Parts: sequence; C-alpha cells; structure tokens
Amino acid sequence: MQPNAYDIKSKIGVIFQDVAVFEELTTYENIDYFCGLYIKDKNKRKQYIEDAIELVGLGEFKKFYPKQLSGGLLRRLNIACGIAHKPQLIFLDEPTVAVDPQSRNNILDGIKKLRDQGATIVYTTHYMEEVEIICDRVIIIDKGHVIASGTTDELKEIAKIEEKVTVEVNNLEQKYIEEIKKLKNIHEVEYDSNILLVAYNKGKNNLVELIEYLKKESIKYNRIYLDRPTLNDVFLELTGKELRD
Repeated sequence: MQPNAYDIKSKIGVIFQDVAVFEELTTYENIDYFCGLYIKDKNKRKQYIEDAIELVGLGEFKKFYPKQLSGGLLRRLNIACGIAHKPQLIFLDEPTVAVDPQSRNNILDGIKKLRDQGATIVYTTHYMEEVEIICDRVIIIDKGHVIASGTTDELKEIAKIEEKVTVEVNNLEQKYIEEIKKLKNIHEVEYDSNILLVAYNKGKNNLVELIEYLKKESIKYNRIYLDRPTLNDVFLELTGKELRD
C-alpha cells in the first residue's frame, strides 16, 4: 500500500496493543485528530467523534488528558481513535490486556456493536472466552503456523474431549484418582486444590457413572457439574500445555 493511498486507508482501522495517543491532547482532541486524518467535513467529523465517544463510554472524560485516565479508560480512548472514522475493516491487537473487568465488558460490547453495524473485525487475543463471545470464525496459530480454523463449534469438533466433569472434593487420595482414570471413556484426569477435573472422549451417562463410583467409595463431594469443552480446552489440546516464552 502506498503512503498516499488514503482511499484505502480510510476504510481501515488499526488498534495496537500498546496505547498510541498524544499526551498533550485531551480525549476529545485525540479522537478529533485521528478522525480528521480521513474525515475533512467538520460537521460530519463532529458527529463521528460523538459516536465514537458514546461507543466506548467516554462521555464524562472528553476534557481529560491521557495521564488523568485509568488504564481501562486509556484502552477505550485508544479504540475510539482507531474507529472514529468508521472504517469497514478493523484490526484489534489484544485490546483488553491489563484492564479492569468493567472496562473489558465495555470494550467487548463496543466491538460487538461495530461487528453488528457491518464492520469486518480481525481480532487477536489469547483470551479464548473473548473469541467465543465476538468471533464468527477463528484461526488458531501456533509458532507462526495456522493449525486449525473454523467456527467455534467446528473447532470443538476437532477436540478429542466430548465433555468434562468438575468435582469439588477435599483431600482426594491418589489411589482414587488412579481408579477414576480406569473408568470408561476417560481422556484425562487432573486433581489440584481440591478440584477434580475429569475429561471424557465420548460416551453417554459419564456423569452418572462417576457419581456412582464416588458413592460406592463413600467419597463425599461439595459440588459436581458437567460442561461441554470450551475453546480454551481446544486451544490447549491443539497447542499443548507446556509453558511458552
């Protein structure tokens, strides 16, 4: 892309992981500057700025300088600067890193609104729960290579895990853990901090059989529940659980 390809650039929005705003400008002035790179009509730009401020929830902070904003508010300002000109294609690089839960929810709600308004969004993140919330299609990249792609449901079909059971049980002896590993359809068993996780490959009545085993061995538990695998389970199965740099 040529440096002067403004027709193309005006259709693209980029929000980097590192916040990139001007410390000398207020919230409103920052958004005005970045929007003004592509929107020359003053009345139109003013409306676009107000739309961006409303989208990210910065109405009370228009006159604040970046140094006066919390980390979460800075992230929201960063996003507003990148989308104020209403681009059709938006790249977001881990926009919720190190933000408070309220700001995270606000950011995700704003991204969903942009998606629903017709923008195409390329979203990079390590938080798989965010992917499940906002993404229509997913690409999993490991060590620079695409190892899987599809919808969340399609990716879950790739995983060997059919379902998983979580049991809150205190001081479970190792011998019982080893015996549970020998039950039918077991994919993996983990026990840590009084939480027993039992993942199954397939089959029916897995939960019933586990409850019957615990009852037979007089093992008391506080709570037990069944879950379908999450996208995080799929990611770890495909990429491995070893620590990365």
